[in-house]
Amino acid sequence: MGTSAKKPVVVYGATGYTGRLIIEYLREFNVPFIAAGRDGERVREVVEKVPGIDTVEYDVVEVEHTVEALTQLFDGAQVVCNTVGPFIKYGGEAVQAALAVGAHYLDTTGEQDWVMHCCETWGAAFAQKGLLLAPGTAQMYTTGEIAANIALEEPGLDTLDILVLWRGFPTYASTQTIFTILKANHYYLQQNEYVQWAPTSTFEVNVPGQHQTAIAVPWGGTSHPVWFKNDPRVANVKVAGGVMERAVMEGVIATTKMFEEQIRPLDPEAQEAALAQIAGSVQAGMPPRENPRINNSVDSVMASGPLGRAHVVIHGNSNYKQTGLLQAYAAYSLLQQAPLRTGFASACQAFGHRNLLGQLRSFGLVLNPSVTRLS
Repeated sequence: MGTSAKKPVVVYGATGYTGRLIIEYLREFNVPFIAAGRDGERVREVVEKVPGIDTVEYDVVEVEHTVEALTQLFDGAQVVCNTVGPFIKYGGEAVQAALAVGAHYLDTTGEQDWVMHCCETWGAAFAQKGLLLAPGTAQMYTTGEIAANIALEEPGLDTLDILVLWRGFPTYASTQTIFTILKANHYYLQQNEYVQWAPTSTFEVNVPGQHQTAIAVPWGGTSHPVWFKNDPRVANVKVAGGVMERAVMEGVIATTKMFEEQIRPLDPEAQEAALAQIAGSVQAGMPPRENPRINNSVDSVMASGPLGRAHVVIHGNSNYKQTGLLQAYAAYSLLQQAPLRTGFASACQAFGHRNLLGQLRSFGLVLNPSVTRLS
């Protein structure tokens, strides 16, 4: 299924929950796009259900998941928005294809090992071409990064204690990622060096805005330690995350323990099969569209230094919508001007944390941050 004319943005993985939301917000910004996936008819069915889609130019393309096919698809585009994960398994082909044609690359990963891999493998090559490589442009963990950067506006704070929580159920793709990251090592930042988390680490955390506590885990280490690794302001980063429903988190903890005891000793192929079976049993279909009265999020950052403290909280809603907006705005911005940083960079490093906050605020997805400072 060919294209009538090249469009400046490619949304790869358009049949997924997040891919559709990116398309919805690209329509809001009036950005022409190509919606692509392995099943062209399914892509078309998804896109045609987007309200008001006839007000923006788009094409639908069926494509194989190979570097060669994706290079041909991406040729002529300026920005690639990739939602095909788990990215440690499927992301390499899309990054290589974007680099080959000279396109900026964005994805929605929550996988720390993939973010590290991108930085180490392709960061310099993207920088040499003046291109942006921004894996993890998504609510998890960009909204928390926004809060961290607000805290760091006060000089002298070098330690970040970050909490990322949301209410709702993960999509099929997110569930696959959650179980994929069980195989990887997870790291926090201590005196600017990576330190590995114990695989079964858990925390009882206070949730800003409510009396009930919640259970959190390192959640794969998150992207924050990688993004702040070479930031001269920051020496230490620890992150806890999860969903607010205790029963769900108790299930996550039990699954992690079961993986360490029963699945990790297996060979890689057997590990993959076992985790895929578990993930499919947890979430095999598409969850309902987010309801802002139900699906809320909390990003809390406590920053400290020798003579100062700051606490920044961002309450939001509809974390997948936040992701769709962040991706669409990033693409919209890249079509008009160069990013603040090229090569490997986070969304805040590339577009500015106050700018991204303004976009989330303008679409009604987050409250004004609550900021408390002591010095």
